[in-house]
Amino acid sequence: MTAPDRSVRPSRAELAAWRAFLRAHARVTRVLEAELVAEQQLSLGGYDVLVQLAEAPDRKLRMAELADAVLLSRSGVTRLVDRLERAGMVARERVPGDGRGVVATLTDHGLDVLRTASRTHLAGVSEHFVARLSPEQLAYLGELCGKLVD
Repeated sequence: MTAPDRSVRPSRAELAAWRAFLRAHARVTRVLEAELVAEQQLSLGGYDVLVQLAEAPDRKLRMAELADAVLLSRSGVTRLVDRLERAGMVARERVPGDGRGVVATLTDHGLDVLRTASRTHLAGVSEHFVARLSPEQLAYLGELCGKLVD
């Protein structure tokens, strides 16, 4: 694979598209976060951790897998799980036979919080994202974003 040519600069239109993408992402996530915190006292990152654990087998993930799933550093996910653990939403336990391995487990209380928070979050996604785009635009945006992560 050839290294990208770093001397090529994006055009004004390309930079405008990039900035619009960043602004849209920041605005929508900021609003979704504010709604979750106001209504559920849960950050968007905390919500994402609960979702990832709820979808995992036995509601458990190794901390490194959880960090990858929520796109945080290992130290960032550790701090977030610390807060969720203090709130009784997540429990941590050692992996038998692995001196360094730790898994995070979604507690029953965490699952209850997630169920309640999901109503707030999904209503926000509908209002601040889905309702502003046509079905065709949503499909195309999904396609475009897929190209960015592949």
